[in-house]
Amino acid sequence: MGARIARVFRNFNLENRVHREISREKPISAPQHPVNTATSAELPNAETMSGKNEPLLKLLQSVYVESTDPAAAAHISPNSQNIHHQTATPTEMVQGEQSQRRPLKFHLPGSIYGLEDLKDVPKGKLTIGEALKALSSHQREPKIGTAEKIAQDYCLDLKDTKALLEFFIPFQVHIIPPKSEKPRQIKSS
Repeated sequence: MGARIARVFRNFNLENRVHREISREKPISAPQHPVNTATSAELPNAETMSGKNEPLLKLLQSVYVESTDPAAAAHISPNSQNIHHQTATPTEMVQGEQSQRRPLKFHLPGSIYGLEDLKDVPKGKLTIGEALKALSSHQREPKIGTAEKIAQDYCLDLKDTKALLEFFIPFQVHIIPPKSEKPRQIKSS
């Protein structure tokens, strides 16, 4: 019944309202922005834009850019003055990469996140298993697992190790025993 009443009020005087809306004047649209259809020959600066600037061209020809691989640039000694004459061969780069890696100290049994064949990691990095072991050893015995010892064992930066120990805590499971020994049961009504 409520829908019928709503329909009556919605359709009341509908035809008059429609005729009033149709007869109302429509707003005038804004005028179109004039388009400049001038060709490049008609522009005043067309000759200077299409021609070459000789002084700038000579300066551009004197510029020489030499690009090097970031891995090769990292193996160049920092105290060298002239970088252009020192380049690392591919075998030196592989040997340099291997010297910047360390063997794993600890790994979780089984395939953890698909990293089954991982034998070594870059210096300054930790695997998940190593991070969990370092954090738990520090949490259990803070006097033995100090930040300095963890940084030395895993070849980490001391500042990063202190931040790691301060801001990350491994999961702890607390089992709260029930207050009463007799379990409560729901009674049927």
